[in-house]
Amino acid sequence: MSNQKPSEYKASNIQVLEGLEAVRKRPSMYIGDTGQRGLHHLINEVVDNSIDEALAGYCDYVTVIIKNDGALRVEDNGRGIPIDIHEKEGIPAVELVLTKLHAGGKFDKDTYKVSGGLHGVGVSCVNALSTRFDVEIHRDGKIHIMAFERGHTIEPLKEIGSTDRTGTIVTFLPDNTIFSQTTEFKFDIIANRMRELAFLNPEITIEVVDEREEDLKEVFHYDGGVKDFVRYLDENREPLMNEPIHIYTDDNSDLPMAIAIQYNRSYSENVHSYVNNINTHEGGTHVSGFRRALTRSLKNYGEKNNIIKGKLTISGEDFREGLTAVISIKVAEPQFEGQTKTKLGNSEVQSQVEIAIYEKLNEFLEQNPKVAKGILDKVVLSAEAREAARKARQLVQRKGALTSGGLPGKLADCSINEPEHCEIYLVEGDSAGGSAKSGRNRSFQAILPLRGKILNVEKARINKILENNEIRTIITALGVGVGHEEDADVSKLRYHKIIIMTDADVDGSHIRTLLLTFFYRYMPQLIENGYVYIATPPLYKITQGNNIEYAWDDDTRDAILKRMKKNTTRKIDLSRYKGLGEMNPDQLWETTMDPETRTLQQVTIESATAADRLFSVLMGDAVEPRREFIERNAKYAKLDI
Repeated sequence: MSNQKPSEYKASNIQVLEGLEAVRKRPSMYIGDTGQRGLHHLINEVVDNSIDEALAGYCDYVTVIIKNDGALRVEDNGRGIPIDIHEKEGIPAVELVLTKLHAGGKFDKDTYKVSGGLHGVGVSCVNALSTRFDVEIHRDGKIHIMAFERGHTIEPLKEIGSTDRTGTIVTFLPDNTIFSQTTEFKFDIIANRMRELAFLNPEITIEVVDEREEDLKEVFHYDGGVKDFVRYLDENREPLMNEPIHIYTDDNSDLPMAIAIQYNRSYSENVHSYVNNINTHEGGTHVSGFRRALTRSLKNYGEKNNIIKGKLTISGEDFREGLTAVISIKVAEPQFEGQTKTKLGNSEVQSQVEIAIYEKLNEFLEQNPKVAKGILDKVVLSAEAREAARKARQLVQRKGALTSGGLPGKLADCSINEPEHCEIYLVEGDSAGGSAKSGRNRSFQAILPLRGKILNVEKARINKILENNEIRTIITALGVGVGHEEDADVSKLRYHKIIIMTDADVDGSHIRTLLLTFFYRYMPQLIENGYVYIATPPLYKITQGNNIEYAWDDDTRDAILKRMKKNTTRKIDLSRYKGLGEMNPDQLWETTMDPETRTLQQVTIESATAADRLFSVLMGDAVEPRREFIERNAKYAKLDI
C-alpha cells in the first residue's frame, strides 16, 4: 500500500455526470449487471413501452426480432412516440424520451393509467448502452426516423415518407465495451419473457423471430390469460380439478386483477405473482392477501364439513401443497420495495385481494364439493407428513452456527470459520471424494462425498425427503433448514460457495439435476443469493512430451491437437476422462478446484416460471414431455437454468 497522501480535495474534484453519462459510467446501477441478464434486461425496457401502450388500449401486436448482425428490433402498432417539440425542453418529444433519464409519458396519469416502468430507467438507458440506436415512428400519417450512438444524437429527427399505420420501431446494437462478456441475445430467454407477457396480457399477440436461424419463430397469444398460464405451468402435472379457478375484475375497477388457481398431485407450491407485468418474485401485500384468503377459506370449509378434525395442526404451507397459482394485478401507484421492484408494499392491496379471493373461493368450494374434498384430503395428508417431517428435521438440526459438532462424519470440513470465504464441494462418489479431499486447499475448501443418487424431491413429500440419508447429510453440512420456515434462514449458511462436482456423463448429469431440483424446490434462497455453482472438470487430457493440456469440449480438443501436430517429432497421447475418480489429486486441483484456473458456472434463475416448468418436465411423472425435451435439446448437451 502506498504511503502517498491523496491530493487536495476541492470543488474541482466533484464530478457531475450529465444526461446518460452516468448510465455508461455505472451501468450495473441501472440494469443490474453487464452480463447476460443485464443484456436481456435492455429488451424488457423497450418492450415494456409497447406493453404500456397495450395496457392503455392502443396496441395489440408486438414483434421482437434478433437481427443477423446481432442487433435487436422491437416493433409495435401503438400510437407511436410523440414527435412534436416539447414546450419546456425545446426538443422533439422522442429525443427527450430517448436521451433523458426519467422522461416519458408514464408519469402522466392521463397518458397511462398503469405502467410497469415507474421505477425503471426506461428506454433512454438502452440508448446509452448501445453503439447504434435507431427509432422509426409511424404517426399522424407520416414516417419519422432518428439515430443515436451511445446516447448521443447522430441523425436528427426527419420525415422520410407517409404511412397508413401507427407504431414505433426500435433497433439497437448493444455496446460490446459495456457488455464485454457477451452481446449475443438468447432466443429462449427472450421467448420465455414474451410468452409470460402474452399470458398476462390476453389482448396482445407477441411474435419472436431469430433471423440467425432459419424458421426459428414463435407467436404467443392466449385468450385465456392467466388461466392458460396455469394450465401451461401444470402441463406435466396431474390436476385435481377440471378447470382452474379464475378470479377477474375488469380494468375499470379500483384494483384490476386476474388470478388463476389450480391444485395438482405434486408436493410443491408454485405461486407466481405480478404487478403491472413485473414479476414480484419476493411477493408482497398482494401475495399476503392471497395466502390469507386461501388458508381462511379452505380451513373454514374443512372444519364445517368435518374433513379437518381432531388436534391436527395445519400450517399455511399445508394448504398450499400442490398449488399452482398466478396472481396478476394492476396498481396505479405501486410502491415497490427497492429498485429491483420484486416486492409490493401497498398496504391497501392486501385486503382488496383477500376479499376478492375469499368470496370466489368460498363459492367454488360450495359448488364443487367433490373437488373441495380432494383438496382438503391432500391438505390433511400434508399436515400429517409435516408433523413427521418435524421429527425428522430434529435429526438434521445443526448444533452450532460454525462449530463442527453434529456435522456428518464423511464431511471433510475446512479449517476457517468465515462463511464468505468457505466453499463446499458436493462430489459424486467416494473415489472422486478421496481425490478431492487430498487435492483441496484444506483452509477454505470442504468436501462432502455423495453415495449414489439422492431422492427425486419432485415426487416426494417433505417427510420422505428428510428421511433420505444423502439429503439429511447435505442439510446438516450446510447448516440451513428447508422450506419457508425460520430454520431456513440463509444467514446460517456455513459456506458461500456450494459447488456441485459430478462426472461428465449421463449419470453425473442426472445427479446434478437431482441436486438442483432439491435446491430449487426446498432451498431456493441459496440459488437466489448466488451461492450455488457447478464445477466443470475437463473432458480430455492431451500429453505431448512434458507438455500437458486439458480440454473442456471437443472444439478445444481439436484446436490443441492441431497445434501439437505441428511438432511431428513428439507423440501425442489423448485421454478421455470417464469420471472424476480417474484424476489424481494434483490434476483435480489444477483443472477443477484451483480458484486461479478453474471454471465455475453460477446457477441463476432467469425466469421462475420457466424453471418451474423445466423441473416438472425433467423430474415429474409424465414421460412424454421429458422425451420431447431431450430430443429437442440433445444437441446442446447442457442444462441452462
